[in-house]
Amino acid sequence: MKVFVLAPQENWICDRIAQEWYQHNKEISTNSILECDILWLLAGWCWNHIHPNILIEKKVIVTVHHIVPEKMSEEKTRDFLVRDQFVDCYHVPNSKTKKMMEGLTQKPVEVVGYWYDESKWFPLNKQKCREELGLPASDFIVGSFQRDTEGGDLKTPKLEKGPDLFCEYLETIDKENMHVLLGGFRRQYVMNRLDNKNIKYTYFELSPVSQLQKMYAACDLYIVASRHEGGPQSALEASAMRVPIVSTDVGIVPTILSENCIINIPNEQYFPIESDIDYGFKQVKKYEIRSHKKNYINLFESVLGK
Repeated sequence: MKVFVLAPQENWICDRIAQEWYQHNKEISTNSILECDILWLLAGWCWNHIHPNILIEKKVIVTVHHIVPEKMSEEKTRDFLVRDQFVDCYHVPNSKTKKMMEGLTQKPVEVVGYWYDESKWFPLNKQKCREELGLPASDFIVGSFQRDTEGGDLKTPKLEKGPDLFCEYLETIDKENMHVLLGGFRRQYVMNRLDNKNIKYTYFELSPVSQLQKMYAACDLYIVASRHEGGPQSALEASAMRVPIVSTDVGIVPTILSENCIINIPNEQYFPIESDIDYGFKQVKKYEIRSHKKNYINLFESVLGK
């Protein structure tokens, strides 16, 4: 079996997932789309970059990371149905996306969660990381590393990511020394909100993994305020690094975080305690790539009929 992974070339999380797949599965992977048995469209929205003849010839697996119902316009629905005719199986990272997908297609929909690489995501010394990043040693640092502003105008919030809820939640935190640490790109909406409320923040745009590790470690709290998610990867990465994290009930979060840490943002407030951190650190181990990749291989082999 040979697998070809279609990545979006966006310098974002899907590209990292594709890179890690090739790194850890060299013996069953190929960079030649013509030589593959499995065509894995990890970036399913790029499907029309591939000639229809190839889509017809190959076994095609499409990853649908998450669905935003309010964005399923007639045009997007038509595009989905055109692509659907070439698909042998859909891969989704969580049961919420599976339920939505089953209302859109008759093709098989299989749940296999994302992975993380423990050689990248492991506990680090908080104060040392703050010093190296030039962050205040004694501030209460709250992290958020994602893109959450629409690309069309760099002003409109990407509501499925919950930047409005994130900002509202920050305003409920009663800590005079609060300092927000932002990562990722397209964070303009959040920064404008923080500026208007005179909330201190530091922004590192598109940090490499080596810097992102330190950013997680520097946090006293990481917040996921999304309305819809495939992952998020931060649930895996923060948990593996023993970083306190709270989240809305999205994506793979219920399979990793303690129930205490899954809250109604911004209406509930919770600061994880040591037992919550221990729980997440233990739960996340089942998604480590060296063992978890077998679940992907099983999926691919089942599509091939092996």
